[in-house]
Amino acid sequence: MKLLANENIPLASVYALRQAGFDITAISELSPGISDAQVLSLAEAERRVLLTFDRDYGELIYVRGLPCPPGLVYMRFLPVTPTEPSQLLMKLFTQKKNLADGFFVVLDRDSIRRRALPAHTDISK
Repeated sequence: MKLLANENIPLASVYALRQAGFDITAISELSPGISDAQVLSLAEAERRVLLTFDRDYGELIYVRGLPCPPGLVYMRFLPVTPTEPSQLLMKLFTQKKNLADGFFVVLDRDSIRRRALPAHTDISK
């Protein structure tokens, strides 16, 4: 699974995910300051699951019909440390490898909700 960390994902978490063997690209390293629409386009073009703390991606995808990545994980909590997001994501992806494939996932510390994305693209190809 290929991941794209939105600019609001702490770099410490990006580095920790890389260290654990995840294929992850970070907007803050590639193109800081690009728009959310550009982030979605990049995630779709590179077939990467988008990781974000921005709640507006639901509206952009479901209401405005912007490009849809193969999966999206919206983390709905304020991290207490810069590596907390990576710890929760590693646990999540280890337990449920294909959890985000074709889904908008809302991740809280204690719960997970999923909603099918409007235009699912199989990322296993």
